Amino acid sequence: MAALAWLLIPLVAAVAAGLWGSWANRTRKVRSDGPELDGYARFREAMEKSRTGA
Repeated sequence: MAALAWLLIPLVAAVAAGLWGSWANRTRKVRSDGPELDGYARFREAMEKSRTGA
């Protein structure tokens, strides 16, 4: 019986990790990459300005 309990611990942990992963990913479908891409565009513009000014 003790061996069964030790085998159930990783199984319960895997199920909990799967549930948490699906819960954490729930807003990713609703949210687009717009803000991240805007930030990247601003970063590229800033890097180009610093390169041309030197």
